[in-house]
Amino acid sequence: MATAVDTLRQAAAIPMRGEKICLVTSSNGKRWVIPKGLIEPGHGAAETALTEAWEEAGLVGVLWPEPIGSYLYSKLGRTYHVLVYVLRVTEAADDWPEKALRQRSWVNVARALEQLDDPGLRELVEQASRGRA
Repeated sequence: MATAVDTLRQAAAIPMRGEKICLVTSSNGKRWVIPKGLIEPGHGAAETALTEAWEEAGLVGVLWPEPIGSYLYSKLGRTYHVLVYVLRVTEAADDWPEKALRQRSWVNVARALEQLDDPGLRELVEQASRGRA
């Protein structure tokens, strides 16, 4: 079992506009994911979720007041704990910081669930699609 000391904290956003969810490709381009990143010292989870949505997908919006939940995953021998917010997207820019690195795709919930690998994340996307806070 991972301890708090060896668990890295991340925050993420499930970007939603109407009945669609925005997915982005991972940095290596092999998987579809939601925007997420490490919570840097001195920054909060909500702030990180908003920053990652902008940097990775060019999205601006309003977060639900509370996170919808969290999930764990492992990568390169490290465990990550991801706190996930729902982002109601108000603007999608044509250009953004990681546009050359990532693709952005608006998909319906069923397609998002097919494309996402992590079971914990899929469960949170299902909850978000039902409007659970």
